[in-house]
Parts: sequence; C-alpha cells; structure tokens
Amino acid sequence: MENAIEITDFEAPELDVYARLSEGQLLNRHEPEKGLFIAETPYVILRGLAAGCEPVSILAERGVSKKGAAEVADACGDGVPTYVSELEVLKKITGFNLTRGMLCAMRRPRPRALDDVLQNARRVVVLEKVMNPTNLGAIFRSAAALGMDAVLLTPGCSDPLYRRSSRVSMGTVFQIPWAHLGGADWMEGLRARGFKTTAMALADDSYPIDAPELREIDKLAIVLGSEGDGLRDETVAACDYTVKIPMFHDVDSLNVAAASAVVFWELRPR
Repeated sequence: MENAIEITDFEAPELDVYARLSEGQLLNRHEPEKGLFIAETPYVILRGLAAGCEPVSILAERGVSKKGAAEVADACGDGVPTYVSELEVLKKITGFNLTRGMLCAMRRPRPRALDDVLQNARRVVVLEKVMNPTNLGAIFRSAAALGMDAVLLTPGCSDPLYRRSSRVSMGTVFQIPWAHLGGADWMEGLRARGFKTTAMALADDSYPIDAPELREIDKLAIVLGSEGDGLRDETVAACDYTVKIPMFHDVDSLNVAAASAVVFWELRPR
C-alpha cells in the first residue's frame, strides 16, 4: 500500500483507537458528535464507505489482499492515514484474526429520525433488548435480504455499529435504514403512522406464521425479543397480533436470529 505508515510497536498511539478503546468509549455518549466505530474486513469497510461514513484511518496487516487494500484506499481518498503492521503485532488486537487483515476507524453517522426511516416502509422490524451483537448482526442481514424496509431498536439493544454486529451483518447495517426508539410509547407511535404490530411469542392463542390475514396487512411491524427471555408480557399484550413458528420434534423455540429469517420471509411485502 503506497504511502502507508509502518507500525512496529503495539503500544504505538496510532493503534489506540483499534486496540485500547472499548466500544463504549468509541461510542462517546457524552459527545456523540465525536463518536467513532470500527469496521472490519474490506467488504464491510467498503459498504460503510459507500453509505457515506467518513473514514478516520485504516489499519492493515502487511501482505493483505492487494485488491481489497487498493479498493479501500481508493474509496477513502487522499488524506486518510493508512497504518501497516506485521501479524505478530496486530494479532494482539482482540478478534483480529476475523478481520481478513483490515480495520477502518470511521466517524459515527448522525442518528436518523424515525419518520425518515419509516418513509414508504411497509415492513419494519422492532427489536426489544436484543443485546447479543452476533444475533443483532444476523437479524440485520436477514432483514435486508428478505424484504424488510427498516429496523427499529428499543433501549437496551446492542449497537448495530459494534465491530461484531457490522461484520456478522456483512455490512447490511449500512444498507437497511435503522433508528432508535425512545420512551415507552413507541408502539403508539407506530400505530399513529399506520402500522399494525405483531409479536413473535410462544403463546397458545398465536396466529400461525403463514396466516393469510397477516400477509394482507399493508403496514406491519414485526416485534422480536431478547435471546433469553423473549418479549416482555406487556409488549406481547399490547401488540395487535401474536405469531409463532410451528415446531417439530419437541423443539420449543429457535434462536432469535434464526426465527427472524423465517418470519421475515413469510411476512415479506407481497
């Protein structure tokens, strides 16, 4: 990589953002306009850049794919420093072996307004306290691939821009619109915008997932709960419908990421 800056010491300050700042410190809740995130793998980095995210610096393993490195460098443009180091140094960074040899620090995009995200949307996903970054990333990938128009996150959800979330999503966190829901009255806000709500829950009075009346709903919000406890009882009771996936062989439930793919396909807009 031309004009790359060689890093030989793991304690070099250029590596602080990659090696010594936690996800919470990068988020910078006290000064969100200064927040950063780390994208990993050339593929995910390029999706972030294509979505308009501003790069701060690049960190690459010496010998990383010339094609991928060149594409990222070209997309970043001049003025973005590129740091290069040997694997022996970089493997001290947690999870570096999963990065395909490249990380990119980027400025967090400005949060999107709910009405902006929901404009022209017919199928949206609401996540209630989905805290596992891997599950969150997998849900985003399925939502983007299977016809959902937006993802909404209640307080307590993991951050879609965490390294693991964006990597597992294959960069779809930069493609499908998403926003945070504030306050306890988010369901009324969706209804005011014309959405019916359906809770994914294991209840005896649930509709089967392939019920024709569900497919006919014009604007539908699909509400999914946390990995362990699922949705709160209050959330299920407040939704217009409750839906479950039929199970076989005495299996009682699916992981939330696996269940999301099934329900997104069945309830996609027709």
